[in-house]
Amino acid sequence: MIKEWFHRQKFVTRRSVEAAIFLLFFFLFFGGLAYKMSLPKMLNTFMQTAYHLLMETVFYIMAICVLMGAISRLLTEFGVVRLVEVMLRPLMKPLYRLPGVAALGAIMTFLSDNPAVISLSKDKHFSHYFKKYQLVSLTNFGTAFGMGLVVVAFMTGLGFAKGALVGVTGAIVGSIVSTRLMQRFTLKAYPELDTPVCEGSEGDEQQISFKSEGGIFLRFLNSLLDGGKDGVGIGLAIIPGVLCISTLVMMLTFGPSGAEGTYAGVAYEGVPVITWLADKINFVFEWLFGFQTPELISFPITALGAVGAALGLLPHYISEGIVNNNAIAVFTAMGMCWSGFLSTHAAMLDSLGYRKLISKAITAHAIGGLIAGIAAHWLFVLLAMIF
Repeated sequence: MIKEWFHRQKFVTRRSVEAAIFLLFFFLFFGGLAYKMSLPKMLNTFMQTAYHLLMETVFYIMAICVLMGAISRLLTEFGVVRLVEVMLRPLMKPLYRLPGVAALGAIMTFLSDNPAVISLSKDKHFSHYFKKYQLVSLTNFGTAFGMGLVVVAFMTGLGFAKGALVGVTGAIVGSIVSTRLMQRFTLKAYPELDTPVCEGSEGDEQQISFKSEGGIFLRFLNSLLDGGKDGVGIGLAIIPGVLCISTLVMMLTFGPSGAEGTYAGVAYEGVPVITWLADKINFVFEWLFGFQTPELISFPITALGAVGAALGLLPHYISEGIVNNNAIAVFTAMGMCWSGFLSTHAAMLDSLGYRKLISKAITAHAIGGLIAGIAAHWLFVLLAMIF
């Protein structure tokens, strides 16, 4: 009884301390913004930015998600995904040290989003082709291509097709680094995971079937509608990230819009803390990624939480005239690699029963995302020199 009482008191004390610390940081953050901008203008900017992002960016991204969802379902229904998977199989082992069927994970996450690889990894018909350390590294491999089709379509729609295609190549480089690092970290810490998920099945390369029923017209119509419905789900899922994360990031990236540094309380104003910090070491970002202005670093930072939220920054970047094809290449590469992987890695490894490897997966993928951005930049520079 006494032990229970002490345990309860300890819990209450810990929660009280947590609440006090949260309130301290909450009031410091918004108090600092209000002090600099004034409270009414800060609140108005906060709401105006969220509203403009919703109307000008979110619905545009959602429309792309619906169209790309329909297209991806058609590609799956009529065998294109199967064909691409078969073509990519020979590359899996030399590049990623994975069985050929792993290509399906990259294709599905590219066509949809990171959760696709979670459902695949838990499918026994799919996972039994892997060794245990390979199945764990599938987290890094699959999430390196998350929402790739939506990201590429969005960038292309803004007129940066060349940069987007170079960015996809950078993402592939980053995925190789991330996957290989994860495998290395895992085997070094837990060498016993170098065993098949199911004894006697490793190396089996049977076909995974995509069953289709009904006539061609009915399959076409159902795929179109079901894929579009999936796209609506993805579009709705990105709304909180865009409105909450992008609004906060923008308010810490861009400064006042009025003359002589005055605030007007309109959308896309703020206190440029991120820009000020990035400007101190911008020579590093310029060499690594080719960023000409420190504001651009906000994109990869936002992509860590959600790539959909990061896409919300682009229209304002374009209106400010600070984006070029090189930046788009880096954004595409890092956006695909870092497409909200912090939450996906934790969820997937926890569902597989390997929670102890979460920190290793995150570390490997963070490095892979950086390499993806660097590779995209220097590949773009090389292509610019050749052509």
